[in-house]
Amino acid sequence: MSLPNAPGVMERVIAAVCQLVLWITSTIIFLILTANTLLRYSTGASLQWANEVPELLFPWLVMAGVVLAALHGSHIATTFLMESLPAGARRALGTAGWLAVSGLYLALSKATYSLLEIVHDEKSPILQVPSSVTYGCVMFAMLLLALLALQSAWRCARYGADAATAHSGVSTAQG
Repeated sequence: MSLPNAPGVMERVIAAVCQLVLWITSTIIFLILTANTLLRYSTGASLQWANEVPELLFPWLVMAGVVLAALHGSHIATTFLMESLPAGARRALGTAGWLAVSGLYLALSKATYSLLEIVHDEKSPILQVPSSVTYGCVMFAMLLLALLALQSAWRCARYGADAATAHSGVSTAQG
């Protein structure tokens, strides 16, 4: 069986969504902080909400980056044990490992979901945005990471342990 060399539809969609979130959040944070800094130095006044919006957007920026890093296989890995095993054992252990990782991400997502109702009543001081918005981004990222881990488990089972991160070829270049 040959290795899949092109990213699948799921990887391309996840990459596009995360890239869009990164671009939007980075741009808004930059513009707000720049405008507030200019206003502060030119008039001595500042926009009261200008500190709150970046605080609300930053978790979205970080979680999109985390998912993109996972999508590209840019994570820390200790491979000496896996490399010392025969191919069949690597495949079995790799598949089991990716399934465990997916299960843990799903458990984190479920735990975060159970907190949404609790933190929904907490609101940001000025804009009154519920804290569930921030927790929601963490839950969404955990779901995406679980999907990517499931995909890696499938690839590992089908093509071998070395194919589990074959999705790392997804391009982040904007064209």
